[in-house]
Amino acid sequence: MLIEIETADDSRLADYVRLRESSLRRSLEAAEGLFIAEGAKVIRRAVEAGYRPRSYLLARRWLPELDDLVASQPEVPVYLVSEELAEQVTGFHVHRGALASLYREQRHSVAGLVANSNRLVVTEDIVDHANVGAIARSAAGLGWDGLLLSPRCADPLYRRAVKVSMGSVLSLPWARLDDWAGAIPALHQGGFTVAALTLRPDSVALDDFAHQLRAAPRKLAILLGTEGHGLSSKWTSQADVAVRIPMRAGIDSLNVAAAAAVACYALGERVD
Repeated sequence: MLIEIETADDSRLADYVRLRESSLRRSLEAAEGLFIAEGAKVIRRAVEAGYRPRSYLLARRWLPELDDLVASQPEVPVYLVSEELAEQVTGFHVHRGALASLYREQRHSVAGLVANSNRLVVTEDIVDHANVGAIARSAAGLGWDGLLLSPRCADPLYRRAVKVSMGSVLSLPWARLDDWAGAIPALHQGGFTVAALTLRPDSVALDDFAHQLRAAPRKLAILLGTEGHGLSSKWTSQADVAVRIPMRAGIDSLNVAAAAAVACYALGERVD
């Protein structure tokens, strides 16, 4: 359903207003049960993953890239706007060519992921959406089974997280922990060895721990904390092992997203 839009204050564009204002968007998206996908590739991944579109916001020149999706669901409105109008509505230049508003779904539970996974990434209080998106991309790309997030972590379905993940958060199973304090005991009860990525003095080198895993394969969850403060003492003390990525040149650590990529590669399940 193609609909020409002429003015930025058209109420039908409410889903797309001021996308750069994260606090406003979080409240709106939670209240309306929606999330925003940016770029034709990410939109396609969202729809192919089964998320239902509410609407599309496109300039006419972008329409051919998504023509098949639009044609497959003719009841979904496609708002056609000029590039200038798109920028007025969203608050930024929509350089990736397309936006879509999609219905949120909570597809996985903590209990389900713990019961059905062998490799889990668990994040504590990582509030940067780009880091959450990058971690999800590494976990998905390197064959991990899912992502668990503490209550205060950033929203994986926020536009920037989806964008940085290249849509990986739309296919990677993830769930948010309701009980921060009980998270590690729940993982232990599910049969997981829990490894905390931390600079604690008694931590073992990543390669050494990877060798131990290859010698004695087991279910594994890795814990990642904030870049400023790292993991909480509660989570670190409850972990089975502290693991570090050895560093050089006086640099003590990597960005948390980079550390996640290195750890997921080193500690993922291998087929020899």
